[in-house]
Amino acid sequence: MPSFEAKEPEILTSKPDPVAEMGQVGEANPLGISESPSSASIALVPAQERLPATLRQAPVLEKRPRSRLRILLFVALLGVGAAAGGRYWWLSRLPPLPQGIVWSNGRIEAEEIDISTKFAGRIAQLAVQEGDMVAPGQVIARMDTRDLEASLKKAEAQVLQGRRNLEEARALVAQQETEVTLAKAEFERASALLKRGFTTRQAFDQRQQALNSANAKAIAARARVNQAEYALEAAQHEVELYEVNIADNTLIAPREGRIQYRIANVGEVLPVGGKVFTMLDIADVYMNVYLPTADAGRAKVGSDARVVLDAYPNFAAPAYVSFVATQAQFTPKAVETKSERDKLMFRVKVRIDPDLLRRHAAEVRTGLPGIAYVRLDPKAEWPERLAGPKRQ
Repeated sequence: MPSFEAKEPEILTSKPDPVAEMGQVGEANPLGISESPSSASIALVPAQERLPATLRQAPVLEKRPRSRLRILLFVALLGVGAAAGGRYWWLSRLPPLPQGIVWSNGRIEAEEIDISTKFAGRIAQLAVQEGDMVAPGQVIARMDTRDLEASLKKAEAQVLQGRRNLEEARALVAQQETEVTLAKAEFERASALLKRGFTTRQAFDQRQQALNSANAKAIAARARVNQAEYALEAAQHEVELYEVNIADNTLIAPREGRIQYRIANVGEVLPVGGKVFTMLDIADVYMNVYLPTADAGRAKVGSDARVVLDAYPNFAAPAYVSFVATQAQFTPKAVETKSERDKLMFRVKVRIDPDLLRRHAAEVRTGLPGIAYVRLDPKAEWPERLAGPKRQ
């Protein structure tokens, strides 16, 4: 194998290069092992020139900028602050309330009515959709009643059979009464003949026994008439029961209101008490507000009130207090209080005038925020902006 003579590398610095020293050691190798051209070239390249060619610098991961997140957070905080500031400005620009009138914020709610099935069965028809207005007694859904209708036909057939049985029992009574009449006549003749000696005592006894037997048969016939009447009455009640069950499988709206949710669909099999719709009673709309102890202690059921919604700030709906809680509770987060010390509050239910709701049934919406004003002092006069129509 030919040997390669290594050149002495250039020293770029004043310090000795350890790589060059390794090349010199290779020349003086006493074992006579020659180096390959590749190894010699690697050994003779200065470290400053070799390292950039052989080592790759790991890529530096750039940090994802968070400026966009900060901007979004700033915009959100700015929006919340603007809303709070706008509400404070709107409240501060209103004239102060007179003594004896307090306020608290809340949301409009309405009584929910669940339209449920009385029996287990399959939904056959849905007559309304979510958001539809319904009237009292309006059909909103029908259940599959084919099994009940078959049972109804069977009960009606039993009624017809009961009527025939009753007619037959009455006819049997009439027959037994004629036999009683005949037996009685024969008994009277036998009695007269016996007194005059024209008949025997045995014949008289036979006529008396025939009369007694006819009377017993007549009594039994009358009892069968009573039994047939009871059977007929039971069959008629069973018919009425099936008719009621079929009618109960037709779901109707109990009050005037709006369909809020449709919970089940056509073809679904529901258990006993399965919910089909949830409707809102538009005649029972209210707002729950929370008053501190000093104000809640003066509030009474029937106290005059007003409700002003954020969506209609220029309209004060007449209302009245329908409920005052007897136990205090912690202030909900969504309720604004005048003082941070008002930690425990009393729930007061302010109900809007039902007549007003019926006149504006299509405009009733739940979940709208607003403010309820309660007049604690009957002598206090409502401000002009809250006067509104008087409640009857």
